[in-house]
Amino acid sequence: MQCCSTETGNVSVVFPVTLQVEESSGQARAGIAVTARGSYETPTFMPVGTRGAVKYLDAHDYRDIGAQIVLGNTYHLMLRPGAEVVEHFGGLGKFAAWEGLTLTDSGGFQVFSLDPKIDDDGVTFKSVYDGSRHRFTPEIAVEVQQQLGADIQMVLDVCPPLPSPPDVIRQAVERTAAWAYRAREAHTRTDQSLFGIVQGGTSTSLRSESAQRTVALDFDGYGIGGLSVGEPRHEMLPAIEAAVDHLPIDRPRYLMGVGDPASLVEAVARGVDQFDCVMQTRLGRHGTALTSGGRWQVKASANALNDEPIDPLCACQVCATHSRGYLRHLFQSKEPTASRLLSLHNLKWTIDLVASMRSAIIDGTFESLREEILHTWE
Repeated sequence: MQCCSTETGNVSVVFPVTLQVEESSGQARAGIAVTARGSYETPTFMPVGTRGAVKYLDAHDYRDIGAQIVLGNTYHLMLRPGAEVVEHFGGLGKFAAWEGLTLTDSGGFQVFSLDPKIDDDGVTFKSVYDGSRHRFTPEIAVEVQQQLGADIQMVLDVCPPLPSPPDVIRQAVERTAAWAYRAREAHTRTDQSLFGIVQGGTSTSLRSESAQRTVALDFDGYGIGGLSVGEPRHEMLPAIEAAVDHLPIDRPRYLMGVGDPASLVEAVARGVDQFDCVMQTRLGRHGTALTSGGRWQVKASANALNDEPIDPLCACQVCATHSRGYLRHLFQSKEPTASRLLSLHNLKWTIDLVASMRSAIIDGTFESLREEILHTWE
């Protein structure tokens, strides 16, 4: 297992990068994941700050909603403001004035969504900002993320759309494995964890193979990528199971880009530890809130005179302060504050939902909570 160390006076302090499982319920587990700079409780949900900030939010908001880790996107940050600028300010966390942990994805999903030219060595793509051409390889992805300085960085992988022909999925698995080895060799920051990524589409055999090949490289944690990209949940869940079956117990397991409540609880039930998704803020910006009773549409005329909170069971400041009628007024008036408030609510609600799964695993009530969530959200 890779370790990280720092010097304190004349004493070398070693930080194991691992996950300590505290309690389990079937495959579901509650743990503490340790990085070089701090630890986080699992399962956990991570807000996505693509360009160095979650839309409409800042570091004070992350703290207030109980976030433990916030994501940044390598692709966007390397283009603007540039990795060297972020490095100048001391890394992504200091740049954003966020004292919690940070994770940068490799930018692979964004790069591949741009239909780039892909070869065995890497990808060539155009900037969405000015059309300039850029080259991305596993080594460049590592170098850029080391400059960005997040606590956790992800290897560059190949994320094919679903459905894709079997030969496309097979090629993605092969390139992801080869690129993971190259990333492992290129990574030199001992204070930064490096996570590998499992690919394989919805094929259980390819997921198993990819997981085994990735684990053989001994990463600090493991992402499960390339899911929730159009396939139905009943095809996604066996793929998750096939990957998790081969992932080590003492490392974090990260299901990338998944955030709907039913998928969250089903993935936790299969042993996944951490999640991220842009769904929460995207829904919030367009007037949809997540609640204990399901989705709520703020713009509905029935809310005009409603003095109730979005969700009376929610502990967020938005629900403690504002009525449904007021929030509808803000959206009807196209007031930007509306998007901010619903984004805050949706993130806090989701973070608390996943935290409740952790508590239920610890106190032995996870299965009843799972049934409750699925009854509302499936």
